[in-house]
Amino acid sequence: MSITDTAAILEDAADRIGDISRADLQIMLRRASLMLRNSGSIAFEDDMEEALRDLSGEFGKTRNDTIRFIVREWMEKNTYLPVRSLDEDGDVDGTA
Repeated sequence: MSITDTAAILEDAADRIGDISRADLQIMLRRASLMLRNSGSIAFEDDMEEALRDLSGEFGKTRNDTIRFIVREWMEKNTYLPVRSLDEDGDVDGTA
């Protein structure tokens, strides 16, 4: 659901507030708060936004953190940034 769709739904609900059930209003407000929380200055097409939502959930990160991760990985793989290295004596997660 895009920001404009959510805004239209909220405006419609405001126009007929007496007819909206408490549960429906609660759902609309939660969706709006999630969109506000995850909004950023970068807007993507709907299919990219959906993929970002899915990936964010998979990573357990916010939308913005997921975008930062993707961009950093891309920049490292394409040598725009140096690859982060681990110390030889440092702890690592997992097993070799």
